[in-house]
Amino acid sequence: MARTESETRPSEARQRLLATASRIFYAEGIHSVGVDRIIAEAKVTRATFYRHFPGKEDLVLAYLQSADQAIRHQITTAVVPGASAGDTVRAIAAAIADGIRSPGFRGCAFLNAVAEYPDPAHPVHQAVLAHRTWFLDTVNTLMAELQAAEAEPAAQHFVMLRDGAMAAGCLFDPDAICETFLRGVDGLVRIHGTPAG
Repeated sequence: MARTESETRPSEARQRLLATASRIFYAEGIHSVGVDRIIAEAKVTRATFYRHFPGKEDLVLAYLQSADQAIRHQITTAVVPGASAGDTVRAIAAAIADGIRSPGFRGCAFLNAVAEYPDPAHPVHQAVLAHRTWFLDTVNTLMAELQAAEAEPAAQHFVMLRDGAMAAGCLFDPDAICETFLRGVDGLVRIHGTPAG
């Protein structure tokens, strides 16, 4: 039996709960926010909450999955068919810089979450690691297209530049931070793309 569109599309209440939780978790942290507040601000009943999310941890994981999907979309949008790997890496960095400059920016949702869930065995910690592994692999693939030798260290360097920019971008002038970040990525691409000789 084929599923109808209403059966496959998330309910409005679930979307509202997730949007509300995502906004609050990102702005204020995860542990500091209780389920009661999310229920009140999403304007749903407690029964509706538990119908969609058996517990707060399920909501946190849905929040991170939503953030992961948004970043994957951001990366996909930055990739222009026919562009060189170097230009693609620069485009990804520019998209990250745009995020840092956006109103309400509070750093990386994943780094923020893992700071609250330090146990490597915890499902939230595992979700953060899965996202970061995907991101590193994505950058590594692009760096390997530039030059296969030393692609992994170059990708790790990019991720460290990104992490630093994300942390500093909510503490200091985001424009200055982004300028430094983009200059660093451009230098990394130029150095990595130049064959050793």
